[in-house]
Amino acid sequence: MRGWFRLTLGLLAVVVGLLWTLQGLGTLRGSAMSGDDAWTIIGPIVAGIGLVLLVLGLRARNRAKRS
Repeated sequence: MRGWFRLTLGLLAVVVGLLWTLQGLGTLRGSAMSGDDAWTIIGPIVAGIGLVLLVLGLRARNRAKRS
C-alpha cells in the first residue's frame, strides 16, 4: 500500500499539467485558460512536480517489496 498516494497524486498532476499546457498553447479551446501564456508556464511546472511524485512513489513501492 506504500507509495500509492504519491503515484496517484503524481499521475493526476502530470495529466493536469499537460492539459493546462495544451490550453495555454491554444491547442485545446473552449476555456478561459485557452491561449493564456501563464498556463503555458504553470502547466509544465505542475507536470514536472507530478513526475517527481511518480518517481518517489515508485521508489517507495520498490522499497516495500524488498522488505
